[in-house]
Amino acid sequence: MKEMAEVRTLKVNRYIIIDDEPCRIVSITTSKPGKHGEAKARIEAIGVFDGQKRSIVHPVKHKVQVPMIDKRTAQVVAIMGKDTVQLMDLETYETFEMSIPDEFRDQLKPGKEIQYLQALGKKKITRA
Repeated sequence: MKEMAEVRTLKVNRYIIIDDEPCRIVSITTSKPGKHGEAKARIEAIGVFDGQKRSIVHPVKHKVQVPMIDKRTAQVVAIMGKDTVQLMDLETYETFEMSIPDEFRDQLKPGKEIQYLQALGKKKITRA
């Protein structure tokens, strides 16, 4: 799910969609309005799911897409192989599989609760 927001309302550590990828805003710098133009903002952000750095420049009154990021809790049902885990959402009881990020590889065990992000059909484990 997405919303529209004006560039001037965005803040650091909030989220924005750049190149169809939800990104966390790292910095926002604005320039003064020119003689015939309006102020522009340069937004630097890092992709939530891929970790890539992206930047865009837009007028401050321009509308951009902002993702609806869902922070959820799940329970580890089973660890399947070395890099896949089966999880059950603790609110909807839906079960699904995800790849295990390197930093959580040794921490996941069946029955343990974890937190994950869900946005634009993608999921990522954030805390184990």
